[in-house]
Amino acid sequence: MPASTTKKVVLRRFEKEALAGYVNPLTFLQLTGIELLSPEGNVSVVPYSDVKMVAFVKDFEEVNEPERRVFQNRPKIEGLWLRLEYRDGEVTEGIIPNNLLQIEKHGFTVVPPDPNGNTQRVLIPRTALRSVQVLGVVGSPLKRLKRKTVLKEQIGLFED
Repeated sequence: MPASTTKKVVLRRFEKEALAGYVNPLTFLQLTGIELLSPEGNVSVVPYSDVKMVAFVKDFEEVNEPERRVFQNRPKIEGLWLRLEYRDGEVTEGIIPNNLLQIEKHGFTVVPPDPNGNTQRVLIPRTALRSVQVLGVVGSPLKRLKRKTVLKEQIGLFED
């Protein structure tokens, strides 16, 4: 069994302050919004139209803005490398799995550019985005097969 059924998150909103709390990974994406349990124990549903991003964090102490928003070099993590533009004009990058069946209908769960930061994953609702661009495919499963070269010194036993 998993050690914890809830995950620490910081829910960033467009025109309001950020909310810290907990979500159940299996049930937090509701039809009308994101279900958030506050540290005091109050449950609320934040409408998708208000949510800019849901950052899955290690600690609540470091609830300031994410450290790095774009990759400095080509990422090493396998997946689709995306550039996401929010409807307020802000731009961020991230990696999603190279399996489109894993994309949630309400948004994109991306791995942020800073692997050592407080933010482990970020859920960005579709309603928060103006555009999504694929910048590249990292670690493509379609690896080029090298053709075996036949050595000229090799004799042909069964050749005519």
